[in-house]
Amino acid sequence: MSLLPRRWRLPYFALLAVIGLLLSVSALQTYRLSGGAHPWEPFLWEFSSVVVIGGLALGVHALMGRLRGRPWGRQLATHAVAMPLFSLLHVGGMFGLRFAVYALAGVDYHPDDLRTVLIYEGGKDAVSYLSFCLISRGVWMAQAASLRAQELDRARRELAEVRLARLADQVQPHFLFNTLNLISSVMYEDVPRADRLLCQLADLLRQTLAAQQRAEHTLGEELALVQPFLALMQARFGPERLVVRIEADDAALACRLPALLLLAPVENAIKHDVARHRGRVEVVVAAAREGERLTLRVSNHGDTPVPASPPDPDGGLGLRNLRERLAARYGSAASVAFAPDGAGMTLTVGLPCAS
Repeated sequence: MSLLPRRWRLPYFALLAVIGLLLSVSALQTYRLSGGAHPWEPFLWEFSSVVVIGGLALGVHALMGRLRGRPWGRQLATHAVAMPLFSLLHVGGMFGLRFAVYALAGVDYHPDDLRTVLIYEGGKDAVSYLSFCLISRGVWMAQAASLRAQELDRARRELAEVRLARLADQVQPHFLFNTLNLISSVMYEDVPRADRLLCQLADLLRQTLAAQQRAEHTLGEELALVQPFLALMQARFGPERLVVRIEADDAALACRLPALLLLAPVENAIKHDVARHRGRVEVVVAAAREGERLTLRVSNHGDTPVPASPPDPDGGLGLRNLRERLAARYGSAASVAFAPDGAGMTLTVGLPCAS
């Protein structure tokens, strides 16, 4: 991995340039007061130091990364060797650049003796080295914290996706078994009718399998799955016994929602309420968009209720599944209400509308 990621290269080099310019301008004032004859010299002195220090700082950062998690004794021993090496490399690189430029310019260069240079630069380099170590440690800690947060966020997303997939998988077997039971009760009375129901069921299952692969789709696509299911149920119970209506405005049809969200509630409304009423049952699936919210309603009303079979106040397995899916996908932004409504029951679902 590169010591300096691509996105940080330009800012880093720009920072070095700014530091070099500031130091050079400051040194130029002193240089002129002392009677210097070559105004470019202060720029050479400062930039030769900044360039070498800039490269060594990246090396210190890499060293701090390698030492993460190592015993403190080993870290201290490494720094005891690295600090004087840092100073020697700084001095060697800095004066190497200066001698090269002076030679090209044809100007004599007479620095202080080596002992004086090492003492003078060694003190500054020790401070620089320790500063770079502290800055680098902070950077590595920040990067580690960011990686942990990303991993945690990814784990949460994967867990939510697995949970949603598990909940979605529960819909199809539950719906399939109930539908097959309905068909089995018809096949002894009317074999051609049962055959038509099985063909309709096969088509519906192919569509639901395709919908599960997408995880989510528009309300219009969801209703395209609900409609054949309602047609299948009408063929089972008869249009005089079961009346169905779908009401949705255009704005609501464009909203996205988890796939197969309405199939289980609609199935419950038909399966349980047709059994609870002796006569005609009307099932209405309605959707409306209100600002950035989508409101879905599944209601059923029958002519003559049967008191001996009261509805499940929780809505059964299908609605428990619905609540869990919405909680996993939207959290507190989704709401589910299931309550008596006149001679029937109404399920109301509110969730954010993402077009």
